Amino acid sequence: MNKVLSLTTLIVGSTIISLSNKAIAADIAAGEQIFNANCAACHAGGNNAIITEKTLKKDVLEAYAMNSVDAITTQVTNGKGAMPAFGGRLEAEDIDNVANYVLSQAEQGW
Repeated sequence: MNKVLSLTTLIVGSTIISLSNKAIAADIAAGEQIFNANCAACHAGGNNAIITEKTLKKDVLEAYAMNSVDAITTQVTNGKGAMPAFGGRLEAEDIDNVANYVLSQAEQGW
């Protein structure tokens, strides 16, 4: 009985992980579109046209504790400093997609 339960758990877990990876890829593609339409004017190529030292590059995101989906989501939603809030303009799912896209691009070096 324990072997059957373990095998079932393994199969279900593998299926969930497989489906999650496909969902993440779709989210990143949607995030890229939203980024290009709303963020690229100031952040093309992961740069920052307004405050040049606050880029979206991996090391800078880490230095400013912006290297998580939650942190980026909060920043995009509420804005901060020169960055406007997008919470009233974009859906929560769109903001989450952008945050995932930004992190994936930072990992790849833009």
